[in-house]
Parts: sequence; structure tokens; C-alpha cells
Amino acid sequence: MNLSKTITKDTTLFWLRRDLRLTDNAGLYHALKENNKVLCVFIFDINILEKLEDKDDKRITFIYQSLAHIKTELESHGSSLLVVHNTPEKFFNSFSPNAVYTNHDYEPYARERDFLLEKILSKKNIPFKSFKDQVIFETDEVLKDDGSPYTVFTPYSKKWKATLKPFYYKPYPTEKYFDNLFQTTPLPMPTMDELGFEIAAGSFPERVIKSEVIKHYHQQRDYPGIEGTSKLSVHLRFGTVSIRQLVAIALKKNEVWLNELIWREFYHMILWHFPKVEKAFKPAYDQIEWRNDKDEFEAWCKGETGYPIVDAGMRELNETGFMHNRVRMIVASFLTKHLLIDWRWGEAYFARKLLDFDLAANNGGWQWAAGSGCDAAPYFRVFNPYLQTEKFDPERKYIKKWVPEFESSDYPPPIVDHSFARERVLEAYKVALDQTK
Repeated sequence: MNLSKTITKDTTLFWLRRDLRLTDNAGLYHALKENNKVLCVFIFDINILEKLEDKDDKRITFIYQSLAHIKTELESHGSSLLVVHNTPEKFFNSFSPNAVYTNHDYEPYARERDFLLEKILSKKNIPFKSFKDQVIFETDEVLKDDGSPYTVFTPYSKKWKATLKPFYYKPYPTEKYFDNLFQTTPLPMPTMDELGFEIAAGSFPERVIKSEVIKHYHQQRDYPGIEGTSKLSVHLRFGTVSIRQLVAIALKKNEVWLNELIWREFYHMILWHFPKVEKAFKPAYDQIEWRNDKDEFEAWCKGETGYPIVDAGMRELNETGFMHNRVRMIVASFLTKHLLIDWRWGEAYFARKLLDFDLAANNGGWQWAAGSGCDAAPYFRVFNPYLQTEKFDPERKYIKKWVPEFESSDYPPPIVDHSFARERVLEAYKVALDQTK
């Protein structure tokens, strides 16, 4: 296919990124409303793909399947989806469309990339228009009265709710302007093999908003042995559902679930204002002397620590790319507190394995567990895996599913004694924090 004949001065490009849907899409709405030949494009960014370790990375499969769905939907309207395997800078250097529309992305790499692309396009007098889509409130829209960013969740959430008006979660009616899609025969799509990946085994959480689950979320969310959470996190991560739609539902159904959506925005706001995520949010915590035992880290990764609730969580993650949020807290606390392993090791492993990996939330969650983050659990809070099991998996439903051998001689003894580990970590943290007084 000759793209230079397709992408011409009268063609407007809409660049899909973390917004893999056609309905209620802010950038696509504006592109279609303001132009009459809009071609949707997705770029499998080589800069990102080259850093992925696993050739069967589940996220690539999820993205690929989501794009195939979008492509089919576009073709039902006489258009198609252009899927590119390249770097964004090389792609946009090669063509001169009428304009490029997209939605904001707030991560450090994305900010650098978009700054570069805006310069490339501006040299050719091509407008680069970006819109807020993946959050209700971005960057500096919810600040303290003195104009500084919040670093504690509760006052942030109160201000967030006080600022919210129906306007902010009103859907964008993209369907009204589908006639302005670029008309073309179906465009070719690279195979997974051509991308350098293979289809991952297993299935993904359905793109279904389960109203009854959301309604009872506050009662069921902490019990990993039951279907008590929405499992929409991967869809939020890649934008296959609209945050505006979810907030509208949360306002009607469950404030606790709404608070979880606000936590997501809180961490996005923190990342925007404090992008040096490789460091502890509280600098004193960078003085901690981590043990970083590689054998113990490998046992944690494999789910072979001798603590059934921890091992169940890690095995669920390794097999499915998902882990229940209560269990995420338990396994993160175990790694940082019981094993005294640097939270950055766990953060990197989650970044590799989680289907819903999101830099802001992942970094925020790990620093929360380690005690080093904003609004974090205090350092002396050490989750007791046995008490967590009794409270949240009393019948061992979750454990039996993922660690069926836990009561047999095949199951390893605990990698470390809980009481010993607790005393050790409290001393290590105290030594580190005393240095900065």
C-alpha cells in the first residue's frame, strides 16, 4: 500500500494510544467534528517494544486484539485502521497530513515523545492537537488553595469531589460524526510475528461493567476468593472503557468504588508533579540498607515463599497477568518488609507481568507498601500474612485455587519467620531514618 497517496494534505490523522475505543473518545470527537477525512492510526512503538522482555507479553496480545476489534468497527463505517510498526518520530517525519489529533499521555517518556513530535510537526506547519481523555481531572486541575499539589489522598479526594460537575463526565458523542471518517478499503495489519511477539495464552477480563459487583464492592472487595471486584483495570489502562462512563456509574452505585477511581487520578497527579519515580518520594527512605537476596527474590517471583497467601498472589500474577488488590498489598509488604528487598525490584517485576501495569499507580502502590511514598502506610506497619489470610481468605478458597499443595509435604517451609522478619525490618528502617534526623 502506498501510504504517501493515502496520508495527504487533506487527511487528518487521529493517533490512538491509551484510548483504544471509538465511543466517548475526546480526541477522536474533536478530530471528526473539525475535519472530514479522519484516518485512525496506531503505532506499535519500537522504542517501547524493544524494552519488553517476554515475547508472549500479554499486554501486546491485549492491544492487538483490541485494535482488531476497532479495525472491524471502522470497516463497518467504510473506513479502516492504519497499524504501524515504527517509532513515532520516523512515522510522522515521513508524512504531511492536514493535522494530527490525539489524547494526552502523562508519563515521562510520553511527555518527551510528544514534545519532540510537536517540534517535528510544527516545522512542517502541521497542527498537533491533544485532549484530556484518560482522567476526569489532570495535572493542575485539583490543587490546594495555595496552588501547590496535594500529597495526601483524603483532602485531594474531597477537593476532587467538590470540583466535579456533570460536565466533566459527560460523554463525547463521536458517533454523530462517523461520516467524517476517511473512506478506504480495509488496510493491512502487521502480524504478531512481524511485530516480534507471539499470541499469549489465556484470556482477558471481559469488557463488561458488572453493576452488581460495583454495587456490593465495599462489602466484597477485600476477599480474593470471590468475584468481588470489577476487573476493569486493564480496560482503564488501555482505554477500552471510558473513565467518564465509569465515574457516572460510580456516582450512582458505590462511593467506595468511586474512591478507587480517584486514587488512580491522585497517583497520575503525583507522577505529573513529581516525575522522579526512581527515587523514594520521602528521600530519607533511600537510606534503607536493603538485603536484596537474589534467591529469596526469585522464590517470591515464583510463588515459593512458604507463605500461602503470598504464593497464591504471585502465581495468579504469573499465570493471568492479574492480581487481586488486597493481595497486591500483602505481597508488596512481604517483599519489602519480610525480605527487606528494595521496592524497586518488586515494582519492576510487576511492570513486566501486570496486564494493567500503569507507571503512576504501580509506583504509587509500591512506595505506599514500602512506606516511602506520599500518603504511605507508616514504616512500622508490617502486614502479617497469617492474619491477612484469616481475615480475607478464611476458607482458603483463593489459596486452594493457586497453591493446591499448600497443606502437603511438597510445599516449602516459610522462607523467613514472621516475628524475626518484623523485628529485623523495624530495626533497618529505624537506623536509616535516624540518619536523616
